[in-house]
This record gives sequence, C-alpha cells and structure tokens, in this order.
Amino acid sequence: MKTMNLIFGILILVTTFISCRDKRDPGRVYMPDMAYSRAYEAYAANNLKQNGINYINYPVEGTVRRGDLFAYTIPNDSNGYKMAVTVKNPLTALDSNQMLEAQRLYNINCAICHGENMDAQGPLAVSGKVGGIANLKLDQFIKQPEGQMFHVVTYGKGNMGSYAAQLDRKQRWMVVQYVKSEQVKGSAAAKDSSSITPAAKDTSSTAQK
Repeated sequence: MKTMNLIFGILILVTTFISCRDKRDPGRVYMPDMAYSRAYEAYAANNLKQNGINYINYPVEGTVRRGDLFAYTIPNDSNGYKMAVTVKNPLTALDSNQMLEAQRLYNINCAICHGENMDAQGPLAVSGKVGGIANLKLDQFIKQPEGQMFHVVTYGKGNMGSYAAQLDRKQRWMVVQYVKSEQVKGSAAAKDSSSITPAAKDTSSTAQK
C-alpha cells in the first residue's frame, strides 16, 4: 500500500512539473511540415528544400494538371504549322454561357487588332501602327482548320505574338470555336444576301396611252 501511494505521489509530482512549464513552448512536434505552413514568395527565389520543405511548385514532368487539357506538343515551325491541320478541337460544342465567355475572351485579347466583327478593323489596326492584321472574314481564314488557328494563337505568326501566357489551352480552344461559329454565321449571311435577285421593275402603275 505504501508503495502504491509512493508511485501515485510521484505521478502527481511529475504531472504538476510538466503542467507548470512555459505555455509558450509548444514542445516537440513530430511532423512540423504537416502542422505548420511555411510562407514563401510566389515570384521570389525560394529554395524550399534548404528550409527543410520538399515542395515543388510545378507539375511533375510528363503529367497534366487536374482539369487541364493534354499538352500541345506540335513544334513551332513550318512543319508544325502544316501538321496542325489535323488537330481537332477537344472541346464539345459550347453552350450559350460558355460561348458568351469565349466572346468575352475574344474581345479582351483579339478584338483590339482583328476587330469586334473580325474584319481587321480593331483600334490598333485602324491606328496604322500595326500592319498585316488578318481579316478573319476572308475565305482563306474561314476555311482554315481549327487546329491550325489554335497553333497560331499558341505560338503566334507574323506580327501576331503568342497568347499562350494570356489564355490557357481550354480558353484558346474556346476562342477558336467562337471565331469559327461567327465565321459560319457571316458566311451563311453572305450567301443568303447574294442569292436574292433584284425585284422586277413594277410597270403596273404605268398607264397605257
């Protein structure tokens, strides 16, 4: 009985000693990386491995980010431009809301040169500061395959630079689909107007003398 009381007393003393320690000291943490986050600057040179953190802020080579489309691997050269003809748009037909978003992206990134109506009458085009802007209503661009148009938006061509930094792959395909839909509308309207023959001259009001 005395032994049990002694053990019990020792446990009380140890517990009291531990509970009286500095409350600001969290003690030992088994896995600190999981308990505390380490702040770092997104655009600064952060050598996180030296700070004890094994973190890589870019996808593993050969993998695709969740929700992203497969990488576009056709090279940026003349041969790649020809190869792009066979590339198909991986997106299904856009619904009305998605088409509005595609139109918004076009107006923000493309209309300044190609114009809101895609007729090469954008503010930068009419200013005369930049030449060689494509009129997307011309037959050669109406017939241009979607894959080749995506290739140009991705890498740039002529005076047009790459828009891969401004638009991700899905957004680029959305803009291409929007342009193609507007080209089809414009082409159909042109055919309808050309098929209308001038009205025959009305001679019913002319009295016979």
